[in-house]
Amino acid sequence: MVTRLLRLLVEIVSCTLLIGLLTPVQADWFEDVAESAGVDFRYDSGMQGQFFFPEIMGGGAALLDYDRDGLLDLYLVQGGAIGPGIGPDERQRGDRLYRNVSRQDEDGQWRLAFEDVTEAAGIDARGYGMGAAVGDYDGNGYPDLYILNFGDNQLWRNDGDGTFTDVTAEVGVNDPRWSVSGSFADHDGDGLLDLMVVNYADYSVEDNKVCRASGTSRQDYCSPSAYPPAGDSLFRNLGQGRFEDVTASAGLGDDKGHGLGVISADLDGDGRVDIYVANDGSPNYFWINRGEGRFSDDAMLAGNAVNSDGASEASMGVDAGDYDDDGDEDIFLTHLRRESNTLYRNDGQGWFDDVSNASGLASPSLPMTGFGTAFVDVDLDGRLDLPVVNGAVTEEPELAAKDDPFPYHQPNQLFLGGEGGRFADRSADAGAAFSRSRSSRGAAFGDLDNDGRVDMVVVNVNAPAEVLLNRMSPEARWLGIEPVDAEGRIVTGTRAWLVDGERLRLLRRSRRDGSYASASDPRIVLGLGARSDAVEVELRWPDGLRERFGPLDVGRYHRLTRATGEESNL
Repeated sequence: MVTRLLRLLVEIVSCTLLIGLLTPVQADWFEDVAESAGVDFRYDSGMQGQFFFPEIMGGGAALLDYDRDGLLDLYLVQGGAIGPGIGPDERQRGDRLYRNVSRQDEDGQWRLAFEDVTEAAGIDARGYGMGAAVGDYDGNGYPDLYILNFGDNQLWRNDGDGTFTDVTAEVGVNDPRWSVSGSFADHDGDGLLDLMVVNYADYSVEDNKVCRASGTSRQDYCSPSAYPPAGDSLFRNLGQGRFEDVTASAGLGDDKGHGLGVISADLDGDGRVDIYVANDGSPNYFWINRGEGRFSDDAMLAGNAVNSDGASEASMGVDAGDYDDDGDEDIFLTHLRRESNTLYRNDGQGWFDDVSNASGLASPSLPMTGFGTAFVDVDLDGRLDLPVVNGAVTEEPELAAKDDPFPYHQPNQLFLGGEGGRFADRSADAGAAFSRSRSSRGAAFGDLDNDGRVDMVVVNVNAPAEVLLNRMSPEARWLGIEPVDAEGRIVTGTRAWLVDGERLRLLRRSRRDGSYASASDPRIVLGLGARSDAVEVELRWPDGLRERFGPLDVGRYHRLTRATGEESNL
């Protein structure tokens, strides 16, 4: 009897091993290729044990096709030494610009590769970097860079020949405060991109306060409430290379919050671009565009200032997208540990409801402190998903108890959109990129290898940056759109729908802002699942013009030109 049982046990074990060998191993959904692609970058916070507040808050990334060769390039802001008397001249390392030099092999497979062209591009940016914003402010067709620092900001004009020029002083957009995020958008409808700059705390290293970890005598980073808010800035583009500070006249000057994230979008459906600001520890701002250069904050009345319990949260990352496919854009915010991330559903007229619990996003986020995020369709099934990158800002007790030298790291998360407006936490299935624990901040999203799948670049505090190639759903179909004007300049703010019979579906908007301290790919990607036939799309340009294009072949990017009905493949 014993012999028979042993023989049966051996057979069961053998079958189990055989099944394991025959079952294909699921590939990671995102693969970190930073090292092999030549991105050797590490954000240096300058930590020296004095707990200067900015050390725990940076930095960001920007994706932009600066040389207009059809491939997204990468800009990464750098921190560095911080302390009394330390300025840009004392910092050895500065921001880096990486040119995308990827090529297709003979088998048609892309091999992602970047080369550091910072010096060749003429960029010398050694401020204490927090974030980056992108926009073609001078209308020459080449994207410019606005660098947000703890200290003086910089505007780098893209000269169109592979080089950049620092034009901050002559253009009039310097903000010497602690800036984190920015948004280029045409707020007044004159065809020129204005600039919203979101600032954090009124802080100096000379006035650094001593705070303690909860329930201990150990020094730790202070909360923003230890310092007054700095106040934001709105710069109006006057044309001919000049901006004017219109913060006060626009109605934004009296209110001050600890601002971290920002989006510019028409959220109330009146045809004017509004501004939404994520504030850390105080009510968020919903600056409704009233026309004629005036804004008013209606966040409390609109329902997107605080959560459903009436509490302000530590808002960091932010984005807007139509997650429920009802034709308007909703808002998602990332928050501090023990505060759930928040999803506000838009009713189409700028009135919002907190649906965080009903959507399935609340509970999984409670242990985390979220920063960069975006509404993106990572698996191309037609539903928007939400990657979130995490990292603590005060020590994690369990890590500190183990004498971890940097007890602020957390794993990142991936929430996939599903039926009924619900999201599923699939972080455990996403692979190593979402299981390793780092202190992540900025995240930029875009298609680095032009295969239709949205990739990610993640900036980590005192750890290597990650270039995450999307390996999900290689069989899924998609359609890419680059909306341009008659001169071939990208028109951000353009909205696109899939024409599906009598219904318009899959609202997506061209934008660069959102996330945290970062700028993303302005191209639009429509995930089509298994659909392989050519499709028709409707574009609504920022000036209100509606235009239909198609049928358009799937599986490629199309450049669609305003007021012409013309399209060309990219």
